Amino acid sequence: MKNMNKVILMGRLTRDPDIRYAQGDPAMAVARYTLAVNRYRKNTGEQQADFVPCVVFRKGAEFAEKYLHQGIKLLVSGQIQTGNYTNKEGQKVYTMEVVVTEQEFAEKKAFSPGIRRPEDADGQFMELSGDMEDEAPVFQ
Repeated sequence: MKNMNKVILMGRLTRDPDIRYAQGDPAMAVARYTLAVNRYRKNTGEQQADFVPCVVFRKGAEFAEKYLHQGIKLLVSGQIQTGNYTNKEGQKVYTMEVVVTEQEFAEKKAFSPGIRRPEDADGQFMELSGDMEDEAPVFQ
């Protein structure tokens, strides 16, 4: 049986996505954003938020650059990717992020006047390239 690594999250962007272009011909768009995802404590009923770093590549990153902004409610699915590195002080730092493979608006308010809107948005997941696994960077 194959191991499965899939996560589905719904939350609000904490700030506008950070868009960069990786070197290459053509340059690859890379967008990073953080989702604030609500979590409830069963014993007290208190609401807390987890802040989940996300990264999306190519067309998904271009979509994020055009249409996503701080506060928008978003539904994403993807895979958890972990990594680590040694910082300048010699301490090992562990990282975790969601590599987004699908993203969609999670509320109709996203399509109200004055807010960036994709011409072809139909409420469905935006499919990204099937070869993303081969081309997405892997953290060691």
